[in-house]
Amino acid sequence: MKKNSITIGIDLGDRQSRYCVLDQDGMREGVVPTSRAGLLRSFGRWKRCRIALEVGGHSRWVSRLLQDLGHEVYVANARQLKLITQSTRKDDRLDAQTLARLARVDPALLRPIQHRSEQAQLDLLAIRVRAQLVETRTGLVNSARGLVKSFGYRLASCDADQMGVGRAGELPEILQRRLRPLLEHIEELTRQIQESDGEIEQIARNYPHIELLRQVSGVGILIALTFVLTLEQAARFSKSREVGAYLGLRPKRRDSGARQAQLGISKEGDPYLRTLLVQGAHGVLSRRGPDTDLKRWGMKLCERGGRNAKKRAIVAVARKLAVLLHRLWATAEVYEPLRQARAIQPACTQTAA
Repeated sequence: MKKNSITIGIDLGDRQSRYCVLDQDGMREGVVPTSRAGLLRSFGRWKRCRIALEVGGHSRWVSRLLQDLGHEVYVANARQLKLITQSTRKDDRLDAQTLARLARVDPALLRPIQHRSEQAQLDLLAIRVRAQLVETRTGLVNSARGLVKSFGYRLASCDADQMGVGRAGELPEILQRRLRPLLEHIEELTRQIQESDGEIEQIARNYPHIELLRQVSGVGILIALTFVLTLEQAARFSKSREVGAYLGLRPKRRDSGARQAQLGISKEGDPYLRTLLVQGAHGVLSRRGPDTDLKRWGMKLCERGGRNAKKRAIVAVARKLAVLLHRLWATAEVYEPLRQARAIQPACTQTAA
């Protein structure tokens, strides 16, 4: 860095944030309110600085605000910063110092991440809201069934979107009356989820390339749109294989000599997209799913046996599905479900002849 350059580390808090400034005169520290007005007042008067902050709930809008002010901003990956996360002397002041020192030496040490754009974040918000509504409804449906079961009765079997006051018709009148507020709330949540589905379909029209992803069986609007909004740019990854690791679907590694331990997946990246990809993998391997190269590959993994063979196959298919979706997005290719099978078949025919 230039001799007169300024490096700032900010440990973001919910109400106020600690910062540390390093320049040719040494180090000085301070506190700033975690608000737009407070940050503008404190950092708007500075010339271009290198600023490092830790990823968190406020890091998206704070990083955009500081970039708009002309600063060079790095958002540190907290999972990679063991100097902070595993420190025995962890506090906001020392965290700000560590961020500033690492950024001044080499920003690559921060393992910086790239936040999505504000528009992508707004569009993704609709998906997050729907997911929260679905989770709330699922909890209420389970509660209703559990409450009724404790009296020796059962609510009629149905999907969550079919649950409502009408499903309590066979219960005693007193139970119907007591359960009515809960069941009416479930009906209202179902209505709101349906409205969210309509809004998501409208948002999807702004991203026509998601139709490339929907060529794959088991991938609908929700999975395709969430995939595109989470990654935002296909060019972020030079190889499609990198997407599986980015979403935490690769196995963890802890090899030592000749010993290679079998570990679970890393579970890094976005947990909701990872959940959707696992759901898509279930659809690929289901009996109703069409015959594809991906399904055949996953079924072979299931046949290897073992107690957890099916679970491992589901995760492996989810990882392959993520790679396939990125490949289709990046190349705009037409999806051929049995491309590998057709390539192998002529070769087998020639060998037999």
